[in-house]
Amino acid sequence: MDETMSNAEFWEARYAEHDHVWSGNPNAVLVKEVTGLAPGTALDLGCGEGADAIWLARRGWRVTGTDISRTALDRAARHAADAGVADRVDWQRHDLAESFPEGAYDLVTAMFLHSLDAAMPREAILRHAAAAVAPGGVLLVAGHAGPPPWDPDAHPHVHLPTADEVLASLGLPDGAWDVLLSAENERLQTAPDGTTMTRVDNALKIRRRPA
Repeated sequence: MDETMSNAEFWEARYAEHDHVWSGNPNAVLVKEVTGLAPGTALDLGCGEGADAIWLARRGWRVTGTDISRTALDRAARHAADAGVADRVDWQRHDLAESFPEGAYDLVTAMFLHSLDAAMPREAILRHAAAAVAPGGVLLVAGHAGPPPWDPDAHPHVHLPTADEVLASLGLPDGAWDVLLSAENERLQTAPDGTTMTRVDNALKIRRRPA
């Protein structure tokens, strides 16, 4: 990341380079961990071009999708309209280092909410995410467990926390939450040269106990 660019400028530039940045498919960990939950209200942090939010909306959730990039949000809104769920998703632009969506949600997700910019306070954002979970609701956080396998020396200064480290950083009160998942998992990812490689991620899924 160019040190002269803000986080917002970086992401706007990245989205401007391509007609689409992501695959258009929902994250596999989201599908696995949310399938079976009763639909309610959901908050998708760093929603990008909207694949996760749209998947949720198609399954009956009312979703707030937020991203730092207006270009990404505009694309997400078009994709939601094409999918017939435009009325079930509220797209909001937030730099999560500065502002956060209001309200409490039955599900809050943060899928690969990483940044090379130290100005994005990930731990603080995830604490806000936990605070936004309604009693009985679920927080789902997924992250990379290491650099991409095609570039193992990439970004050596960036620490990618384990799921247990994420849990500890949330500072949750004793007895208020149940840990449903804290683990690493492998998935296949396509490298820039088109080859398929195995990447290790991690996921944390916790439920706030009912009041």
